[in-house]
Amino acid sequence: MRTGERASGEKAALERMLEARSVAVIGASAREGSVGHQTMVELLEGGFDGAVYPVNPKYDELFGHRCYASIADVPEPADLAVVSLANSLLEDTLRTCVDADVGSAVIYASGYEEPSDGVPPLTERLAEIARDAGMAVCGGNCMGFVNVERSLRATGWYEPKPLEPGGITFISHSGSAFVALLHNDRHLRLNLAISSGQEFVTTTSDYIRYALERESTKAIALFIEAVRDVAGFREACRTAAARDVPVIALKVGREELTREMVSAHSGALAGEDGAYEALFEADGILRVESLDEMGDVLALFVAGRRAGPGALASIHDSGGERAMIVDAAAATGVPLARVSKPTSDRMGELLEEGLLPVNPLDFWGTGRDAFGVITGCARALVEDPDVAAFVFTADLTHEDDPMQSYVGMFLDVWPQTEKPMAMLSNFASGIDPENRRVLDAAGAPLLEGTLTGLAAFRHLFAYRDHRAQPPIQASPGVPGHVRDRWRGRLELGLPLDEQEGLQLLADYGIRTVEARVVKGFRDALDAAMELGWPVALKTAEREIQHKSEVGGVKLHIGGAPALKAAYEEMASRLGPRVTVAKMAPKGVELAFGIVWDPQLGPLVLVAAGGVLVEILHDRRLALPPLDESRARRMVDRLKVRRLLDGVRGQPPAHVGAVVGALVSLSRLAVDLGEHIGALDANPVIATPEECLAVDALVIPRG
Repeated sequence: MRTGERASGEKAALERMLEARSVAVIGASAREGSVGHQTMVELLEGGFDGAVYPVNPKYDELFGHRCYASIADVPEPADLAVVSLANSLLEDTLRTCVDADVGSAVIYASGYEEPSDGVPPLTERLAEIARDAGMAVCGGNCMGFVNVERSLRATGWYEPKPLEPGGITFISHSGSAFVALLHNDRHLRLNLAISSGQEFVTTTSDYIRYALERESTKAIALFIEAVRDVAGFREACRTAAARDVPVIALKVGREELTREMVSAHSGALAGEDGAYEALFEADGILRVESLDEMGDVLALFVAGRRAGPGALASIHDSGGERAMIVDAAAATGVPLARVSKPTSDRMGELLEEGLLPVNPLDFWGTGRDAFGVITGCARALVEDPDVAAFVFTADLTHEDDPMQSYVGMFLDVWPQTEKPMAMLSNFASGIDPENRRVLDAAGAPLLEGTLTGLAAFRHLFAYRDHRAQPPIQASPGVPGHVRDRWRGRLELGLPLDEQEGLQLLADYGIRTVEARVVKGFRDALDAAMELGWPVALKTAEREIQHKSEVGGVKLHIGGAPALKAAYEEMASRLGPRVTVAKMAPKGVELAFGIVWDPQLGPLVLVAAGGVLVEILHDRRLALPPLDESRARRMVDRLKVRRLLDGVRGQPPAHVGAVVGALVSLSRLAVDLGEHIGALDANPVIATPEECLAVDALVIPRG
């Protein structure tokens, strides 16, 4: 029975675990410093008011509670068993729990044992036992969980007491991160924290679904190494989006080596992390780079305000720190609002002479009528139609009266708008605790770093933009006979040569360069005469996948003598089979690709192309299908995007043609992606008139 299904007359397994009313501690101990001892401490001192059953044959009593020799002796079926035992004892213990009708378990140990031929790993055996019994299991290799709302602490490590409940659910593959958030001193309050470990049975997806059933959940934060249930994860995240609950993820492990050696540039570009980039983008998951950034994002989102149209406004008491914010906004990709003339005039009437009424605003002159000047300018900015969010940036050092300080000025404006607002300190270590307390009491967010605070606003705007996207608009497909013909060709498992690859792209509506595959100089010359000079000559030997790396490409060949010399030299080294292609026009070089991911299936890639494809590592990946708006978003987020607008006198490229070709590629990925291991189209030339694929490498799966 799957986790979460209801057995007749019983609570769902996950509810029995996270809302347990009776807990058995298997391996409970009187020895201070042991996990079994601390588990009892956390349960009892944490305020749990349900039944607690210590289990250990060494004791008759622990912490004033009768101690049982075995879980089988406990007088009622416990909702939850916390197992604090060595790996060697786990299997028999879990079977005994099943026999005793225990509803769920926390397993601290890793489940590791020496491999044995013909014997499934211990982790698999434990999972099978639990699934067959319909049990939820937290772990193994975890630190348990804390349900703050229910004062239920199923963990064997010290956590602060008391903990005030809030709106954040935190699910972590890192035990240290689990502890760190529970110990935070910035008033990030949790309703639930879970150290999910290896997720033998119960996964992050299950925990997200549970959190979304709690009215208190305002944001879900994840520290993850991998997603173990992709379909369930995507379903849970779509539910979160429908309920306006942001999901913030710190995904680690992006620099690991790829799972296998890849022979296509697109595979190398996607790497280990490409699938997560595409997954997070598709489902609107906000990816952060550190726990500090996660903290600022959570603080901003839990305040509950959402951004409308526009950009960020910021005010400062320092010209130098204002300049720092401008630099940081550019570095983090946060747009700054362009305020209207009426807004500028309102600020100009308040500011002292010599201060410019612009955004970001440096408001400090002599300090005359500071409260009125600063709050008046803040209101003017907040009310500007191009301002979607507002940040008051100041170093929040000690003030005798916080309500007359910058915090008081901020809170004077805070209730007068529904737009997102935050205080931001450029130096977290300088924040006065009383300032924290006053802001927290008002429910106003305090951001604790320049880069992380601005990143929080970037995520706020990204969340807005993702939710504003319309449903994907289906594009016309290719005729069924075309799809079936290519499916049959790919199922043969043989690599496609360049000509076939270009024809595949052309059949799916992507313009391609004219080319001919020939064998022999005379045929090469005929092809060149037909196509028109100048031409490109490339090896077409099937076993050579990256032609330029072996000297298999000659460009700008202008006549028969040059073609003869180039052909004879290339044929002598690489073989007689060549492609003669019309020289592509000059333009911006991009790369298109399709990569197969074992969990998500085909991914669509667009990148900086030509010889820079892997050097710049400038790429975006997405899950197909794509429509025009989503394809344009991919292109717009490339670092080379500015080149498409024309630089240094070059005319702008036809961006619409690039977007259209990317949509066509996504249609190909939907139709044939399950049969493609990797597809490279590099370069794809974007000119003022068209988007043209010049080369293509297609490797079938397997």
